[in-house]
Amino acid sequence: MPIKIGFILLSNSKNPIPSTRIAVLNMLPFLRAANFEPHIVFEPEYGNETPQLDGLMSRIVLEDFQIIYFQKIHGSSAENLAQQLSVLGIKTVYGVCDLVNEAMVRATDITLVVTDYLKSLYPQALQAKISVVHDGIEHPEHHKISYNPTYGSRNKPLHAVLVTSSSLDKLPILNSIPNWLKISIVGRYPPAEQILQNLQAMRWQFLAKPNTALRIEYLQFLAHRRIARIAWHPTQVYKILQQADIGIIPIDTTATTEQSPPAWQIKSENRLTMKMCVGLPVIATPIPAYEPVIRQGKNGFLAHSIREWHDCLDSLRDPLARKDMGELARDSVLIKYSKQEQAKHLIIVLNQLLLKSSF
Repeated sequence: MPIKIGFILLSNSKNPIPSTRIAVLNMLPFLRAANFEPHIVFEPEYGNETPQLDGLMSRIVLEDFQIIYFQKIHGSSAENLAQQLSVLGIKTVYGVCDLVNEAMVRATDITLVVTDYLKSLYPQALQAKISVVHDGIEHPEHHKISYNPTYGSRNKPLHAVLVTSSSLDKLPILNSIPNWLKISIVGRYPPAEQILQNLQAMRWQFLAKPNTALRIEYLQFLAHRRIARIAWHPTQVYKILQQADIGIIPIDTTATTEQSPPAWQIKSENRLTMKMCVGLPVIATPIPAYEPVIRQGKNGFLAHSIREWHDCLDSLRDPLARKDMGELARDSVLIKYSKQEQAKHLIIVLNQLLLKSSF
């Protein structure tokens, strides 16, 4: 008989945010092939990390689920449900990608995190309950088949691309761009044809600046002729990546935040491995998730200071260097961070969880 597993989602499956798509929806075909019967037992209309799950208990019991997976869901309602399920012998899994939540780790039978670093942030007493399943690369079939043979110039600049989940209002780290380079930022911007929405978004970002200096900086960012702001689209983003020459991931690690640890410190390696799998040579700010992936100067670059960023960019003006690094980058992540490999880890953890319950 198939193993019945129910998913409590962070976002709606018809319009999923990336973590829902990567951690759950992309895994469903692999689970079905491994004798699991996955069902979505809860999905909010809009993303919600702390939904009220009252009334879900009866459905889970009635439909005879063996495992319930909380996809980044937490809060008192989720903790209570997990504890009640445990009493009934129904196994629970907490999947989390970018926060530390000891309460949910304690309430559930097993926790899945996306990096070894995120696991290391939990107390030693909880380590045995935590396993690592990385974000699987979504579309390995999209990759570069040719490389630009030029060194870049003012008239024919090389093209760098930055993919982000936010609507950046400045370019982190790189406060100056070489005159042989242009940059596309693919992020949470309105599509170009939505002129009114774009103007409104720019107006709100401008007015949100607390002082004149920052407003001027924002206007300079908007007016920069070699910085393009492009709306993220699930297929168009890969066309842009394939047409680019260099991938960049500059991250401002000095920005103050109330979150502890700061969000940048616990990001997954997904944005990095996506660019590498396309075959791009990538320069990134060193953060814990990226450091195990990059072999400095071989399959990519980690750059700390502005000077290091410019040195790495200069080294990638060489067409052969870009091609060699891009091809090695793809080879180094293609299998290790594939959906298939991560699904294998997930299935092993789930089977071990069920095996424990049989003793």
